[in-house]
Amino acid sequence: MKRLFLLFFCFLFAGAVHAADYRFERDILYRTDASGDYARRMCRLDVACPPDAEDAPVVVWFHGGGLTGGKRAVPEGLMKKGFVVVGVGYRLIPHVGTLDIVDDAAAAVAWVFDHIADYGGSPSKIYIAGHSAGGYLVNMVGLDRSRLARYGKDADSLAGIIPFSGHAITHFAARKALGMSALQPLVDDTAPLYYVRPDCAPILILSGDRELEMNGRYEETAYFWRMMRLVGHEDVTLCEFDGYDHGNMPAAGYPVAVRFICRLEGIE
Repeated sequence: MKRLFLLFFCFLFAGAVHAADYRFERDILYRTDASGDYARRMCRLDVACPPDAEDAPVVVWFHGGGLTGGKRAVPEGLMKKGFVVVGVGYRLIPHVGTLDIVDDAAAAVAWVFDHIADYGGSPSKIYIAGHSAGGYLVNMVGLDRSRLARYGKDADSLAGIIPFSGHAITHFAARKALGMSALQPLVDDTAPLYYVRPDCAPILILSGDRELEMNGRYEETAYFWRMMRLVGHEDVTLCEFDGYDHGNMPAAGYPVAVRFICRLEGIE
């Protein structure tokens, strides 16, 4: 467990390839089984590619918004070191349920496995990351093997899982649907904590300041980290960003995520 300070902001500016050099392919439908205008509108993604990318690490990014809002984005802070970055959109409550959204996330990741080589990315170097609700989605897709298995993919083929202040317990939107308050915890089979195991991909768990995070999110993610350690996972790290709240902690998290990927890929 580590506390990280502003010195890591130097990584925001690292790398020979800068965001301005990237080219984009936008509005790609990733669910070939999408039926209805809403699904066809929401189940789309954008791909940002550095020039001359070949066998590059890939970051698949899921936006936040409580599973009820938000929109897809490609964070500039992840467009470093020649990474290919994919920004994913997904359906939202109340149009669909929580597990339908998890399924959208799995379908998007499966699409990346199948197609990212066409954009210079490596299917063996796929990292899934997201903020808040997006962090919950990557936890679920990375830990519950059944989500990607539905699409013929192995969750353990992921190179890494990077939740930015993501739920480890049952998502508050699902608890609200059960008549529970945001402060009443639950761990059921829709909670990442239900699936803790020692053999999933390396995990970097990021949190804002424990005194500024929403509804005990730091302590929730710290328990997630502890349980992953207790079951024997050998590469799980928790980072807390002093002075950052739930909303602005991604700014501190991007350079740390880049550093994490570089370590695993052996990139200087």
